[in-house]
Amino acid sequence: MSSEPRMKFFLVDSEATETLGRALATTRPVTAVVHLHGDLGAGKSTLARAMLRALGVSGAIRSPTYTLVERYPLADDGEALHLDLYRIADAGELEFLGLDGAEAALWLVEWPERGGSGLPAADLRIELAIAGPGRGVELIAMSETGRGWLEALQSSPELQAIVAAS
Repeated sequence: MSSEPRMKFFLVDSEATETLGRALATTRPVTAVVHLHGDLGAGKSTLARAMLRALGVSGAIRSPTYTLVERYPLADDGEALHLDLYRIADAGELEFLGLDGAEAALWLVEWPERGGSGLPAADLRIELAIAGPGRGVELIAMSETGRGWLEALQSSPELQAIVAAS
């Protein structure tokens, strides 16, 4: 992974995390798989909710902590899947979630390491880490789609504001 294109910066607060989510949403490719890594409380759900909201999801955006998967219609007629795999014991449990053949426009997967090969490969890996009052974040392109996404993100005014504030 060390040769993969990446971006690393600091998010000063939850508002910066939400701004990053909006920036990711506005630069999102047509279809993408995002693997969200980080300890409990690192901001994975905050980032996912901000992305979903920016993609037109209205109403409650529930955490999939207990349901394991939530489905959301997107404004562009696609569907997003938000998964939280913290509570599964092994990848074999994924078969009970009804994801076989799922063709979502966007996959947001928290704790993807617990899903193993039962998940689609990531286009973008996002690593969040608690760092004092804020969060360190690293975005790593894992595919050609991810590379294009990072390129588009670099020129995003929202991202430039986050980097300038850190």
